[in-house]
Amino acid sequence: MSATLAKGQNGPLAANDVVISVQLTAPADLSALLVTESGKVRSDADFVFFNQPNGPGVNLQPAPAGQPASLAVSLNAVPADIAQIRAVITLDDATSNFGRFPAPTAIVSDSAGNQLYEYRIDGLNTESIVIALELYRRQSEWKVRAVGQGYAGGFAALVTDHGVTVDESPAATQVPPPPAYQPAQPGPGYPPPQPAPPTQQQPQYPPTQQGYPQGAPGYPPPGQGYPPPPAPGGYPPPAPGPGQGYPPPAQPAAQQQPPSEISLSKDRPVSLVKGQRVTLRKEGGTALTFVKMGLGWDPVRSRGMFGNRTVDIDLDASVVMFADMNVVDVAYYGQLTSKDGSIRHQGDNLTGEGEGDDEVILVDLTRIPAHVSTLVFIVTSYKGHTFEQVQNAFCRLVDGANNGELARYTMAGGMPFTAMAMAKVFRVGGDWKLQALGEGFQAKHPGEAVPQLGRFLGN
Repeated sequence: MSATLAKGQNGPLAANDVVISVQLTAPADLSALLVTESGKVRSDADFVFFNQPNGPGVNLQPAPAGQPASLAVSLNAVPADIAQIRAVITLDDATSNFGRFPAPTAIVSDSAGNQLYEYRIDGLNTESIVIALELYRRQSEWKVRAVGQGYAGGFAALVTDHGVTVDESPAATQVPPPPAYQPAQPGPGYPPPQPAPPTQQQPQYPPTQQGYPQGAPGYPPPGQGYPPPPAPGGYPPPAPGPGQGYPPPAQPAAQQQPPSEISLSKDRPVSLVKGQRVTLRKEGGTALTFVKMGLGWDPVRSRGMFGNRTVDIDLDASVVMFADMNVVDVAYYGQLTSKDGSIRHQGDNLTGEGEGDDEVILVDLTRIPAHVSTLVFIVTSYKGHTFEQVQNAFCRLVDGANNGELARYTMAGGMPFTAMAMAKVFRVGGDWKLQALGEGFQAKHPGEAVPQLGRFLGN
């Protein structure tokens, strides 16, 4: 007879071989993260999902059509430095959420099919991804805990919180990122109260571990937050093609045309064309230390039977930090400040209405960790509208010391893509350079975009 768990409850596991399965009415995937005491995977091999079904002691078992796969776990085969195995449910539809369906149920059975524990995951709303259960070590024994932790930030939040494809150089570990979910010590009151689901009311700006960087001229005080849209899903990311890493490697240099490079002018902003570069030094050779990247767009107005109408297009600006080919962090609407404090997103614009910059990302170049080599600025269309329905899309670089515009790149509409790599900032020796990209691809949110950015990383 199985035991019913409530959120936060735990129970012992007497069986060595167990199976984790889920019951739900929406198409979804089941995956597992094998993490150490720090809450991080050791490498990408500790992430078990449909395109990597086998991990150390954990195997994804296929299920009949229309049903999620299950996770078969041999506890004695799990490496000693793995402290928890987290079972994650992800909806197939990135635009959907658990609030639209009956609550999913997670089940733990032994290898003979006898149910040991059952957990109905109530209280989910806008989330499209949830940590359902956790198998964890308690001294020399294994136990199961009902977690039910939803991720409003979707894929990107899960990546940055669990360390999947994070640069593991010593510099990368100097500032450990605070995970959104940290298991508490077993006992009364676990887990801690969860924040309310995101609504259109403005929450407080999320705090950073070290606070906002000081000393950068022109840095504004922390904002009052923003109304986050419903959570994007889409995790795990689409698998790269055969032989590719994560993210895909850059194109061979022979296939790329060397971009031209021009200089910043103090008299008027530089008007960039696709592929052009500028060195982030003012005329006279002074290096820029604090810059703002403004991104803007206008929705196309169309004429109809009842007059002009504007399509409600929700574009989101994000910046992805890379150390060579490895993702280090993402600043986006679900995590407004990078964990090292060097990048700050000023909030989400849901429509593109209004003059000037629709979204602004602040970058303190003096605080970018030494191992970070490239920042890629992207725009994604959350509702799936293509750039054919957008006009006047632009990005511009602003000197944070005096708010003077330094460079601007404007794109014409008409591209059948849901995402755009607008520009990148990258290191060359001791200098930072900006390059206009203007390359389109298909992605509705950063989680879908990150695996496709490898081709932009070559200098």
